[in-house]
Amino acid sequence: MRLVLVGPPGAGKGTQAAVIAAKIGVPAISTGDIFRANVGQETPLGLEAKQYMDAGQLVPDAVTNAMVADRLTHADVSIGFLLDGYPRNLDQADVLTQQLEAAHTPLDAVIEIVADTEHVLARLLSRGQGRADDTEEVIRHRLDVYASETAPLVGYYRERGVLRTVVGIGSVDEVTARILAVLPA
Repeated sequence: MRLVLVGPPGAGKGTQAAVIAAKIGVPAISTGDIFRANVGQETPLGLEAKQYMDAGQLVPDAVTNAMVADRLTHADVSIGFLLDGYPRNLDQADVLTQQLEAAHTPLDAVIEIVADTEHVLARLLSRGQGRADDTEEVIRHRLDVYASETAPLVGYYRERGVLRTVVGIGSVDEVTARILAVLPA
């Protein structure tokens, strides 16, 4: 099964990615892990990404797309995957769609985890495990960036008939059950 998780910061994507991937027997792949692996191994893409990261800039889509494309060639992905944190925008979604269609391995589902702004704000402020700069102002900015750049993916994947939406409020087990209930057979 090939899945993508989308949702605002604090909706529980990272937690659910690990749980769902384990339950369906596919690797959970986060862009953060891909970046850390490439930078740590000093791959050409990792060295290029590090230049942007060290300058406090976003890693360009072309570099991110290349890292994800490379990761999706690894043997463990032949059984499927769950992407967390990618794609982040419509351009990345187009690249992923083209890559998967060329390999005749389209996405089975895109799971949108929804939670209202005040809930995710409270969750991020209370959990104490976020970023060092997780102030209300910074979190609201991240939510605004999500709304402008990543939320359009919902329409993109709805048009393709693969979008499934679940409420991300409740216990981990409750949200996991909702996700498993909407996965294709």
